[in-house]
Amino acid sequence: MYLCFLIENRSAGSRRYRLAAVGLGLLCVLLLTAITVLWIQFNHLTAERDQLQTSYTNLTAERDQLQTSYTNLTAERDHDGWINFSSSLYYVSSEYKSWSESRNDCRERGSDLVIINSREEQDFINLLRRLNTVWIGLSDGETEGDWKWVDGSELITGFWYPGEPNSYGDEDCGLYGYWSDPVNNWNDYPCNQQFFWICEKRI
Repeated sequence: MYLCFLIENRSAGSRRYRLAAVGLGLLCVLLLTAITVLWIQFNHLTAERDQLQTSYTNLTAERDQLQTSYTNLTAERDHDGWINFSSSLYYVSSEYKSWSESRNDCRERGSDLVIINSREEQDFINLLRRLNTVWIGLSDGETEGDWKWVDGSELITGFWYPGEPNSYGDEDCGLYGYWSDPVNNWNDYPCNQQFFWICEKRI
């Protein structure tokens, strides 16, 4: 009877061993499957990363090329005497002309006499003129006292010197910098007088 009991115990132990072996085998299969999936995902992510890196490198090269082109164009533009501010290019003359002659010169350059739309632009022109008195694109030649810019728009914000405009002696054209005030330095002046001028070209 003891022998039968011993045989039964061995049989039960063998079954437990087989079950443990099967369980361990399943765990190995699951682990191998998980490792395989993770490896595939890793390779996929690595490929995406490499593709993104390549795209980034190409975009960086394009950006650098555009920057170089912009720098070259800027240098060429500045060489021609035009200076960039905000969304416009500005040209300062080196000779004297009447208001009409000054405007004609600007038109020949594909621009017009400067139109000042803000305090920032007013301050910029003050630096640009280098203490010279310059014609600007402002006139009341059509209707006395009705000041308009050369594009036909009404004057909204002006930087007149106190007491200006006064229309003294048929003064119908806008002049910048006749007075020493750095901000309020406009006045009206006879259009046939000769001064420097500033052209503006929108970009």
